[in-house]
Amino acid sequence: MAGGCLKTLIFLFACLAVAPMQAAAIDIADGKTMLSASAGSHPVLLYRKSSPTACKPYIQELYTPGGVQILRDSVPDHVHHHGLMFAVAADGVNFWEERGAVGHETCQGQMHVSHFDVTKSRAGFSGEVAWTKADGTAVLNETRDIDLYASPDIKPTLLTWRTRLESPPGKTAKLTGSHYYGLGMRLVESMDKTGRFFFNKDHGEGVGIRGSEQVTPAKWCAFSSQADGKPVTVAIFDCPKNRPAARFFTMRPFAYMGATINLWKEPLELKAGTPLYLSYGVALWDGDISAGEVEKTYNQWIALTQN
Repeated sequence: MAGGCLKTLIFLFACLAVAPMQAAAIDIADGKTMLSASAGSHPVLLYRKSSPTACKPYIQELYTPGGVQILRDSVPDHVHHHGLMFAVAADGVNFWEERGAVGHETCQGQMHVSHFDVTKSRAGFSGEVAWTKADGTAVLNETRDIDLYASPDIKPTLLTWRTRLESPPGKTAKLTGSHYYGLGMRLVESMDKTGRFFFNKDHGEGVGIRGSEQVTPAKWCAFSSQADGKPVTVAIFDCPKNRPAARFFTMRPFAYMGATINLWKEPLELKAGTPLYLSYGVALWDGDISAGEVEKTYNQWIALTQN
């Protein structure tokens, strides 16, 4: 990508992950609308770059090391819940919600992948994502990087999701949104009725919003449940350099979790030339994993992303 050296220097301040020694075990196949990653014969993820209906690019499928798929995409009760996705509102344009029936969604804002590369120096992929109004007017420019890891020392499926948001030249964008806007994942229906959310030991007091909805400041959030009859645990990690720091959103009766940036209380003004950098980890295990094991993997992820 153009300006690669400059971007490398910039991302050192935002939990950049550069791990060539781990790249060999991950194979990435890039297609016109979809990208897939696998480790040997085992699927790791499926990333949708574009869709005739969905208004944003997102991770559509994500697998445990044992092959259990845990994401749900565009369900009737929330058609805009697309697997593992990132979105906020900007300048009054709602890039999160979509309206209509499944397969016939409409949206205020559209995210277009205008440039896309599979990175050779690490197991990952990068894309330039243009956030526009329905008429094509530019609202935000995003650089999105997703890295995958494979090592004997790392037990779960592990990835880093990084985003760099910037206003178009000469403009200032105001970022706003509900208490759940940010990086979020909708989990498969079989995980709705059982399971437990838990947080690291240093978490602050959670804020109750509506019914079972909670927003909690923490280093990470994890959820253990049964996915199609098999025990799994999924966690989201916050990079310590993120500003704003994550508030983790969780809710039932359906299984949903996300890392928010508190825009519902603290909107952000994003001036041209002053980007917002955010970096998150996502880990996925087979089995009901303890908080201690999640903390261990969190620390491994921190070490990987700061090397």
